[in-house]
Amino acid sequence: MLVIRRKVGQTLVIGEDVEVEILEAAGSNVKLGIRAPRSVSVARKEIRVVGDQNRASARSIDALEEIAKRFKTLDAEPIRPV
Repeated sequence: MLVIRRKVGQTLVIGEDVEVEILEAAGSNVKLGIRAPRSVSVARKEIRVVGDQNRASARSIDALEEIAKRFKTLDAEPIRPV
């Protein structure tokens, strides 16, 4: 991990197209301004993590629903003694 110290008003550049400017710094909070092309996704990491968890949970629910459908199909057929 690269660690860079910047002051309010200073900017750092990532690649050719992304700029991050320090807008405010107060206590433990920092306000950033990010200039990037629309094609570059910019999101807070915790939002991405929650999104990943939601997608994984949805896949689990889909799998459970498929299992439930299979059980319903089995319940629809009466069991006949041999």
